[in-house]
Amino acid sequence: MEFHTLINQYIDMLGCSARELADASGLSNAVISRYRSGERKPAPDSEQLEKIADGISKLAAPKQLSDLTTEKLLDEFREILGKDAKSYADFANKFSMLIDTLKINMKDLSAATNYETSYLYRIRLGQRHPNDLNAFANSICHFVASHFDTPNNQAVLAKLIACSPEDLYDVSACTRLLKSWLTDIPTEAGDEMSSFLKKLDEFDLDEYIRAIHFDKMKVPSFPFYKVSDKHYYGIEEMRKGELDFFKATVLSRSKEPIFMCSDMPMADMAEEMDFNKKWMFGIAMSLKKGLHLNIIHNIDRPFEEMMLGLEAWIPIYMTGQISPYHLPDLTTNIYHHFNYVSGAVALTGECIDGYHGNGKYYLTGNREEVAYYRQKAKDLLSKAKPLMEIYRSPAKQQFCEFEKHISTEAGTRYCMLSVPPIYSISDDLLTRILQRSNASSETCEEVRAYVKLQRTLTSHTLQTNHMSIVMSNITEQEFDKHPVALSLSGLFKEAEICYTYEEYAEHVRLTEQYANENASYTLKCSDDLTFRNIQVQLLENKCIVISKEKTPSIHFVIRHPKMLDAMYHFYLSE
Repeated sequence: MEFHTLINQYIDMLGCSARELADASGLSNAVISRYRSGERKPAPDSEQLEKIADGISKLAAPKQLSDLTTEKLLDEFREILGKDAKSYADFANKFSMLIDTLKINMKDLSAATNYETSYLYRIRLGQRHPNDLNAFANSICHFVASHFDTPNNQAVLAKLIACSPEDLYDVSACTRLLKSWLTDIPTEAGDEMSSFLKKLDEFDLDEYIRAIHFDKMKVPSFPFYKVSDKHYYGIEEMRKGELDFFKATVLSRSKEPIFMCSDMPMADMAEEMDFNKKWMFGIAMSLKKGLHLNIIHNIDRPFEEMMLGLEAWIPIYMTGQISPYHLPDLTTNIYHHFNYVSGAVALTGECIDGYHGNGKYYLTGNREEVAYYRQKAKDLLSKAKPLMEIYRSPAKQQFCEFEKHISTEAGTRYCMLSVPPIYSISDDLLTRILQRSNASSETCEEVRAYVKLQRTLTSHTLQTNHMSIVMSNITEQEFDKHPVALSLSGLFKEAEICYTYEEYAEHVRLTEQYANENASYTLKCSDDLTFRNIQVQLLENKCIVISKEKTPSIHFVIRHPKMLDAMYHFYLSE
């Protein structure tokens, strides 16, 4: 645990504000804010550390937390800060070794990572600690993996970090191994993909809608709202510009889709939590209005950062009102661009890498200019590739056609299933489940047709390809806590048809029998696969299909090479 994490935990435990801690400790709000964010740390023997410990102890006394004495808090803080100091010293030494070994130009590193050259030098000398070690290490390692990928450089790097040159087979693998060496934090190949899948598995759109009161939102109507052309200079004004864009879009009569594309730096924009909340509210109001979003994501960044960004968009993806894209073959990160356009307004901007605060936005509602930027958006989309295809119930037929097409594609299938596959169920077991569940005749007919289709498609696949399956092994105790339903995501039905445990166990046995009868089909039951609501299929080197069973029923088809590679390694780790 780091010092700033512990400070934030105590603030949460005491139910106090940062200002109250500042007052109790006799330190300024700014100092407490820097400690909370990790931007600064007090020295283990400093007066500031003693004041913080004393302040927490004072706030704890009225709450009868007698064990939080100044002395005990100081011991805890000093132990953590001592470990931090050693950790950062080791990091600085390895960082310096990396620069010397590969002869990295610090100006090139600065330009690529958006960290000032002087800041990089101070970290190298151990005079400064990165505010966010994880993000800093990601940026450094991604730069090295991307720019030092010749056989000679990989041989030198492999010797430095004690691995085989073959282990550094691509940018993602190299970044992962180098970061593990640089920070002494083991990074498994599938960690980021595992986190992404778990978020999809656990996400409940109905709960999310209730939590943000989306169902109660009212889209305002101002028939005479007029957009004034305006320039925004500097980060604070640029934040206002983005919010003004959403305001003008929501208040307009236009139902045209929104286009969003930006490779502008986002870290300093996101520092203000109030802006983040208002920005997400603007997105929510746009969706409430029924607008579709075409978004070109900037994914020219370390894989971990890319996946964290995609996780943040999960609630938006689930609405079915977004089409995500990415631009391939980006060649420079010196000149950043910003392009948002809706049916009524356009917001455009630019900055030079490392000088975000000197950038500018321009907002316009002029018809001719909006038309220009809408055409520019169409032109950009023509150069983009889908980051993922998203299918919800209105696209049921399109997804069915996709399934038919993919069943004929060559390549091994790697599947992770939270329930037995529907194609292995017997007609007798299916009939008994449908009768017990009191399903309507219409539903029974639809389910039987779906099962027949899945059997046919799987049979076609196995004629020329291999399928390797990892399936959850659910105990009776787990089943009682979390009942299991038939895998019918392709029907896009939210109403579940659940097994009894005996029926579930019988279907597992039928799946084992299916594997024994098909030489091109291998099955492994796993106690560690924790998904309950998603099924995953990886078609080697081509696509990932993630099918979510409920809340909502939805399918994601992902083709990006980084995600394919991460999914493959995650599968192998199961």
